[in-house]
Amino acid sequence: MTVIKNNKIILSLNSKLYPLEAVLGAAYVFLDRAYIYLDGDPEKEISVHLKGKRELTKKELEDLANEFWNELLNYSLRYQISKNNKKIREYIVGAALLGTEALLGEEASSGSSEEILEEDWKKDPLGIGIPWEEKYLKGKSQKNEQK
Repeated sequence: MTVIKNNKIILSLNSKLYPLEAVLGAAYVFLDRAYIYLDGDPEKEISVHLKGKRELTKKELEDLANEFWNELLNYSLRYQISKNNKKIREYIVGAALLGTEALLGEEASSGSSEEILEEDWKKDPLGIGIPWEEKYLKGKSQKNEQK
């Protein structure tokens, strides 16, 4: 149900279709364009009041409401995907942390992390630390000197 009055449009949302997290996400997108008031019981029905920050026509208010419905659908889908992929994300983060722990365990057995970091920065397998002149002009300057 949609009600328009006093530069404000009121939307009534079914909480079973649109979770509160999705409503909050969609409302956040509209913070720059409208004042947003949420009311109701998150278990039954949520009422969203969109009030224009400037005076809006009836058509502009309807457009604002339609954009809100689209954004609400977008955030509902994001929420559902996030809920469905929760276990996978937890597994990936757990594996990453476990891998880091294993690396730290190897470092601890071979020496302190400070010693390892000090040794690593001294290595230059790609020759990045060599000045450009020494790397590329050394041979040419010797040829020029011989001539």
